[in-house]
Amino acid sequence: MEKIIKRKNMNELLYLDTECTGISEEDRLLQVAYKYKDEIYNELFKPPLPIKLPAMAVHHVTEKMVADKPAFIGSSIYDHLKAIAPTSILVAHNAKYDLGMLAKEGIEFPRHICTYKLAKYLDEGQYENHQMQYLRYFYGIEIEATAHDAFGDILVLEQLFKILMTKVIEKDFVPNGSMISSVIDRMVEITKLPSLYTKFTFGKYDFKKCGLPISEVARLDPGYLHWLLDQKKANPEGEEDWIYTLNYYLNK
Repeated sequence: MEKIIKRKNMNELLYLDTECTGISEEDRLLQVAYKYKDEIYNELFKPPLPIKLPAMAVHHVTEKMVADKPAFIGSSIYDHLKAIAPTSILVAHNAKYDLGMLAKEGIEFPRHICTYKLAKYLDEGQYENHQMQYLRYFYGIEIEATAHDAFGDILVLEQLFKILMTKVIEKDFVPNGSMISSVIDRMVEITKLPSLYTKFTFGKYDFKKCGLPISEVARLDPGYLHWLLDQKKANPEGEEDWIYTLNYYLNK
C-alpha cells in the first residue's frame, strides 16, 4: 500500500486549507496554506473586511496580525494557485467551504477531493463525527500541528487523506495496473455524490441520547422521517445530503 501512496502522479494533488473572516456569505479568506509537489506555502493576507470575533476565537488571527499584510489578489500565492488550479486536484476537509472562499477571489478548481465526504462515505458507525481533528485522533495521526491554523491543518489533512485513500481501496477496489489513477478518480466521484447519514446527531432521535440509527427510525417511526424530509425540502440549500438520506431510508 505504501508504494501506491508514493507514486509520481500523486504530485498533482494539492492539499489546501484556508482561514477566513467568518463563515457567512460576505466573508473572505485571510490565510492560505497548501502543499503542492512537496513544497509548502503559507501566508496571511489582509482581508477586505474586518475579522469577526467568533472566527478570531477559532483561528486566533487578529486584525493586528494582518494589518501590514498584502491583499490576496495580486500576491505570489494567488498567481501560483491561479496557474495550477486547472491541472491540479484540490484536497481539503469540507472542501465546499474552501472552494467557495477561493471562488470569491476568482480561483476555481475543476476537480477536488473532500476528506469530509470520504469519511462520511466510509462511516459504518465507527465515527462519532466527521471533523478533521476528531479523525486525527481517531486514527492516531501524530503530528505537531495546531488545530484551526491553516498550516497545521494541511499537515494533518495530508496524513488523513492517505489513510482514507487506503480505506477506499479496501472497500471499492480489486487491484489493477492503474490503481492510483483509478482510486483518485473514485475519490473525486465520491466527493460529488450526496452523503448517506447513518445516525441522527440532532432532534429526538439523537444517536447519543437514544442509540437509534436512521434505519431503525425508518422502521419504528417513518412519520418522523417524512416530516423531516418536508422540512429539508422547504429550505433545500445545503441540505442535499439529508434529502438524499431520508429518501434512501424511506424507499428501502
